[in-house]
Amino acid sequence: MLKILVTGAGGFIGGQLVKYLEQQGTEIRAVDRKPFEAWYYRSSGADNRVCDLQHLESCREVTLGMDEVYNLAADMGGMGFIENNRALCMLSVLINTHLLMAAKKFGVERFFYSSSACVYAADKQTSADVIPLKEADAYPAMPEDGYGWEKLFSERMCRHFREDFGITTRVARFHNVYGPHGTYDGGREKAPAAICRKVISAKMSGKHEIEIWGDGHQTRSFMYIDDCLKGIESILASDILEPINLGSSEIVTINGLVDIVEDIAGIKLKRSYNLKAPKGVNGRNSDNTLIKKYLGWEPNIRLRDGLEKTYAWLYDQYMAREENSVTFAAHINR
Repeated sequence: MLKILVTGAGGFIGGQLVKYLEQQGTEIRAVDRKPFEAWYYRSSGADNRVCDLQHLESCREVTLGMDEVYNLAADMGGMGFIENNRALCMLSVLINTHLLMAAKKFGVERFFYSSSACVYAADKQTSADVIPLKEADAYPAMPEDGYGWEKLFSERMCRHFREDFGITTRVARFHNVYGPHGTYDGGREKAPAAICRKVISAKMSGKHEIEIWGDGHQTRSFMYIDDCLKGIESILASDILEPINLGSSEIVTINGLVDIVEDIAGIKLKRSYNLKAPKGVNGRNSDNTLIKKYLGWEPNIRLRDGLEKTYAWLYDQYMAREENSVTFAAHINR
């Protein structure tokens, strides 16, 4: 039985990856720094561990005996988090470096690293009418400060460990992954979850207003979690040597994203624009030429379809939270 280590397993993508790989009959070791009660998903059949992988000894302990490593561990979040926590984001370089060192020591067969579209040069993303980003556009390097630099450096580490030590490393550049069971509040959430939460809150509260970060004309593509999981597995099993885009090519403005969620909710909201809030680059989309060439596939779940599932899950979370708040208040007021 294949023995697989998934790091960042307590997070949104990592937790869903554990569930996905479990269905294939693999033996999984799931690791995250968060306490178990904060994990998004915890498998009863996995070897679940809480430890800080910024430390080399911890990486050695969890890598021992593993055939494959999926490294999704990082201190990250949405634009509001990464623009205000650059040093914390940079420190994630310790995780990938120490995991690669442990993988070399114990003869790990294949190593996957989750990079990000934040590695792309900022001067390629100044217009909302962005030309889709090709893998080569990461150089000359001018990535997102902090988070993007950490990802780009770690990509190079994977390359050099492959070239110098023979470890089979594969790297995917994620483009805005979303879906049910993801972060939706607290400052680390991505735009789809944040917009769904705001629309639900406005609808249920009767205050039919929404604040949008930026002017709403920023463009992005968003990849549904099921496409992400399929892509991760396929890229690790492939012969693709260089970092490759893993994202949807369906581009949308932030205003357009709000339009879709409003339509799903059956409501129209008055919009205000916070031009001082973090908004990231003006435009970003994934060029999927290479992934189609190598895999004969690209992420293809429509944004509308993924948002319907995400909205439904978030609505249930909102209603459960409201019910618990009412129950708690009633108990306190007895």
